Amino acid sequence: MSLIPSFFGNRRGNDSFVSDPFSLDVWDPFRDITPIFPQLSRENSAFVSTRVDWKETPEAHVFKADLPGLKKEEVKVEIEDDRVLQISGKRNFEKEEKNDTWHRVERSSGEFMRRFRLPENAKMDEIKAAMENGVLTVTVPKVEVKKPDVKAIEISG
Repeated sequence: MSLIPSFFGNRRGNDSFVSDPFSLDVWDPFRDITPIFPQLSRENSAFVSTRVDWKETPEAHVFKADLPGLKKEEVKVEIEDDRVLQISGKRNFEKEEKNDTWHRVERSSGEFMRRFRLPENAKMDEIKAAMENGVLTVTVPKVEVKKPDVKAIEISG
């Protein structure tokens, strides 16, 4: 399957119009009315809608989130009872000093939360998370699929 960039920032193959059955992203009814609510401007929404890659290997499901400038203490990785992985965090606004003059503010701040329903083959008690160079990696090991024992039967006659 070749990777094709879509207009929505996702990298998908030929199934670019198929929705992700494991994603629990919530529709935001205020997304298109930012002129009415300037605090929800596009400049601040980049961090709020943090992008997460999810790949499956033979051994595990691996989630990677770019969280530049965040410390691991500012990020939470949680599992809910119904097999839902939740990644959340918050970047605070930089404190303004009395004599500072800002010419441009492009770095995003605010809270983010992403949720993913994990498949049945996830080992819920062995999930690990690590953060290095602003990239959070969550590894969810998979249950080994036991290959059936094959027994040769001798044909008589």
